[in-house]
Amino acid sequence: MTCFMCRGCHLEDKETTFMVDANNCIIIVKNVPSQVCSQCGEVSYRHQVSKQLEKIVDIMRTSFMEIAVTSYSD
Repeated sequence: MTCFMCRGCHLEDKETTFMVDANNCIIIVKNVPSQVCSQCGEVSYRHQVSKQLEKIVDIMRTSFMEIAVTSYSD
């Protein structure tokens, strides 16, 4: 797999932090399995991880908090 940004050839499996502003709630998800380009640092996610992040954001969005922090889990 190559990097979408720089077309670099080496993506490393790492855990990163995902952040999003969803309806005036900042949601932070720690320990997300990711692929990080060793050349430019661009972070990408596998399809299954993206779907799980969508679920986490949907759940956290309804919590009526200004800031929500959670850890990624399958």
